[in-house]
Amino acid sequence: MATIGLDNLYYAKITEDTTTGAESYGSPVKLAKAISADLSVELAEATLYADDGASEVVKEFKSGTISLGIDELGSSVAADLLGVTVDTNGVVVSTAEDGAPLVAIGFRAKKSNNKYKYFWLYRVKFGIPGDTQATKGDSIAFNTPKIDGTVMRRNKADGAGNHPWKVEVTDGVTGVSATTITNWFNSVYEPSYNDTGVSLSALTIGSISLSPTFAAGTTSYTASTTNATNTVTATAADNTASVAITVNGNSLTNGGSATWATGANTVLVTVTKGSASKTYTITVTKS
Repeated sequence: MATIGLDNLYYAKITEDTTTGAESYGSPVKLAKAISADLSVELAEATLYADDGASEVVKEFKSGTISLGIDELGSSVAADLLGVTVDTNGVVVSTAEDGAPLVAIGFRAKKSNNKYKYFWLYRVKFGIPGDTQATKGDSIAFNTPKIDGTVMRRNKADGAGNHPWKVEVTDGVTGVSATTITNWFNSVYEPSYNDTGVSLSALTIGSISLSPTFAAGTTSYTASTTNATNTVTATAADNTASVAITVNGNSLTNGGSATWATGANTVLVTVTKGSASKTYTITVTKS
């Protein structure tokens, strides 16, 4: 069914594990009012010829581009998406040394039946946008910014061991829970699979609270502490599965004490059973 509208354009900043490159996502932030979103995909393609004909064809995602038309690019958003600096007077400073950070991009498109189709792109890096201005003439013409980004697959594997680049869902479709739709822009969606063998039944970091509250199907969390250390304990739903924990890229024994650096710390808890694995990411901020 055709889409007839676009709104709720969000971004979430990415923090990468220094060893594995696995992404953890910050809380989604409203980017701007959406005008357009054009997504195109480039495929890596190979054809095997046998017996004078095409025997096998492989087509895999290589990269994509997203072009966003928006009403205005605010200074704080420009800093997060383009890597520019906002000085003490609120002036946006663009330099030759600017490097665009990685972000996730979420939005929704309205369908002709008044339902919505929801999206998250997991790993996007934006380029420097152009800027077009024109003097006022006899008629009014709006000049609005457009930012173009490269879409990549993420480094962090999902619960099935794959590396997704996009997720999408349509509300009202059989099997789609109301909670999934309601929470879509509260955090970057993490694919959920039914294999409880690669899930946790419990996850604690000392006595500090996780946000959101722990649930087996939720794999991204944040927490804050003033403590120098906390114990990290994870319990697999299946006692035959293994659990591995790293803190800022360093291995930690399950139930061991993690030492926090000031600022953001990345805790990765990976549950593995056979060839299947699932990684839980907790960003612990020490003040």
